[in-house]
Amino acid sequence: MILIPVLAVLFALSIDFAFGDPKNKFHPTVWVGTLIGKLVPFVKNNNPTSEKIGGLILTISVTSLIASILYFLNVTLHYLNQSDFNFMLRVVTLIFSIVVTGYLLKTTIAIKGMKKHATLIMQALSHDDIDDARAKLSMIVKRDTKNLDRQHIISGTLESISENTVDGIIGPLFYFAIFGLPGAFVYRTINTIDSMIGYKTSLFRNLGWFGANCDKILNFLPSRITSLVMIFAVMILRENWRHSLEIMRRDGKKTESPNAGYPMATLAGALSVKFEKIDHYVLGDGNLEFTEDHFKSAISIMKLTTILFCVIFTVPMIVVLSYLGWWMHV
Repeated sequence: MILIPVLAVLFALSIDFAFGDPKNKFHPTVWVGTLIGKLVPFVKNNNPTSEKIGGLILTISVTSLIASILYFLNVTLHYLNQSDFNFMLRVVTLIFSIVVTGYLLKTTIAIKGMKKHATLIMQALSHDDIDDARAKLSMIVKRDTKNLDRQHIISGTLESISENTVDGIIGPLFYFAIFGLPGAFVYRTINTIDSMIGYKTSLFRNLGWFGANCDKILNFLPSRITSLVMIFAVMILRENWRHSLEIMRRDGKKTESPNAGYPMATLAGALSVKFEKIDHYVLGDGNLEFTEDHFKSAISIMKLTTILFCVIFTVPMIVVLSYLGWWMHV
């Protein structure tokens, strides 16, 4: 039924904008992270080949488990909504399906959660507590934050906002539109595996290679689509969309990641600032003199990009695939 996924998307976004993330004990994505953490010691060893095979098995096993659980949940909800109940029971099952689907979808996206964490970093800087700001930033980036100055901390925060627009919002909504809850959760599971063990360090270089490469593949389209929708959002907000497009084209490929550079360069261009990861890349023009307005603009762009993506892609894709009968099987 087309009404369920469409209303589920609206419900998920409403919950996130209003309340943010649920506590960890109620958060399925946190459970997935805990499961991955418990499995890592079983596949970690000193043999590079064995570790690569172990990482492959871990990634496939966890994603298959998650996909299976969500698939059978979808089948159950579909069965309930196709059953020959009386009117009241049909209404109850419809509402139940929307709430369950919407809540689970919400746990794969993080709009308010990102804003909240980024705000804590900015608040620490406003109180001149640079050590606290570094510590909070280290929770959302893969770089060493111990010696970062104020401007590089803000740069890292704004870069994370742009990356989170893909990983924590557009990516899940993209795969939900096509593959339903199993798609959204498989995407977030791969993303979680990459964030936990996909680091290019001696500790996880072999174990995380498969998950990291899966993440690159899954993010190829969402990262580029996000950049284009972000430019549209910048245009509506009357920021410098032409410069945003120019910097995205020029600097999008400068990062080591084949995907992360596109939304980061797009945001740097929109804000007319420069993002810098020391000894790795410089994106955008201008300087590192950030203000509170840059942070507020970045949050506004993230939120509007989310809404526009749902209007332009998610809902239309659900409608088209439902018309073709695809959503009856996911």
